[in-house]
Amino acid sequence: CRAPERARWPDAGAALVTRLTIVLTAAGLLAVGGAAAIVVSQLSSDGANATAEDPAAAPSDAEKRRRAARFFGGDPNRDVRGGQEMKPRW
Repeated sequence: CRAPERARWPDAGAALVTRLTIVLTAAGLLAVGGAAAIVVSQLSSDGANATAEDPAAAPSDAEKRRRAARFFGGDPNRDVRGGQEMKPRW
């Protein structure tokens, strides 16, 4: 009985994926991703960011502080000054 014939190329598979192929694929993906990020940032700049041409679109410092205080302020009805001692779990 004869041994089964090996594939036509003994290193079929692994040898086909060369270092150059991997590097070119990674470079292409990075280029496409960078281009997509630039396009999306250009399309989404619909006035949300203040520019020199439109200074009225920028919220004032007072408005920024008010929004920050409302977001980070927490629950004003809860007293958190004293706190509770942390106990180790060992």
